[in-house]
Amino acid sequence: MDLIKKLSVAASALALTATVASAQTTTLRIQTHYAPETVSGKLAQGYIDDITAMSNGEIQVEMFWSSSVVKSVETFDAAATGILDCDFTGGGYQTGKNPAFQFVGDIMGGYATPYQQLSWLYYGGGKEAAKPLYNKYNMELIGWWIYGQESFASSKPIAKVEDFKGWKFRSPPGMETKIFEKLGASPIVMDFTEIFTALETGIIDGADASGLANNVGLGLYDIVKYANYPGFHSMPSDHLACNLDVFNAMPEHHQRIMKVAFEALALRTALTFEKANAEAAAMLREQGVTLSEWSSEELAKFRAAAQATWPEFATTPEAKALVESHMAYLKQLGLVAE
Repeated sequence: MDLIKKLSVAASALALTATVASAQTTTLRIQTHYAPETVSGKLAQGYIDDITAMSNGEIQVEMFWSSSVVKSVETFDAAATGILDCDFTGGGYQTGKNPAFQFVGDIMGGYATPYQQLSWLYYGGGKEAAKPLYNKYNMELIGWWIYGQESFASSKPIAKVEDFKGWKFRSPPGMETKIFEKLGASPIVMDFTEIFTALETGIIDGADASGLANNVGLGLYDIVKYANYPGFHSMPSDHLACNLDVFNAMPEHHQRIMKVAFEALALRTALTFEKANAEAAAMLREQGVTLSEWSSEELAKFRAAAQATWPEFATTPEAKALVESHMAYLKQLGLVAE
């Protein structure tokens, strides 16, 4: 009996050793531009916790917050060249590399909700159209997370396209400036950190900063008393993209965990910010801030101007493929006329 017990223990030990040996560990160095204490930072940490738990600890992440290794705009290249493993910022930072990234970063004037844009990515041909773009730069798109439509802050009503005429506002660079110039506005490109002072001193009449809840956090409605809600003009998508060689070297179940968990992050993000923006809207109305909800006719005018600008940026094969994919799906949703 002693011999049988010893043999049994030895067999169990060998089986355990074989199991441990067969387990593969994936260690990733990931950078995000978000700080860990922000809402988005907490959501990102939730994703890291998920993939670690779902892989039984086989996926380990070294997270670099607030762009602590390289500048936000350099994160993509740092991952592609092996300084990092993954970029947890957004495709919009890479429009100078290829204008196609405009159409995975912020297409402007397209989808009305995060759910519509996510449905394009997962079920409307988006992944298939985006994959060649990312792979061209030795990167693999893991997924998108979208916090929803942004709202303006303004010293005068922003209720219709006509209100843009002569309106001086802070704008990010890129396609947005072209769109709003066509509508009669005067976009002024300035750093995000300068918005509050520019509004306070009257250098600008309004600002395109972020979503309603984030604008409240910035204190913009302490200065100006007009906004639009729900938003419509800009709905940026952040991404997680990993070095293609690193991704291909992962076990298949690690790849699957990372992508499926990202779908959960995308839904959690959209729901979180929908609640936060609704709470902010109720609070602002009580404080006397005027929130304008645009009519379908006015929304159609803006979308027409935005979509007329898309071809100006669709100057590469990847950009053209993405615009064609977006347009086909937007027509199915009834957001673009046939």
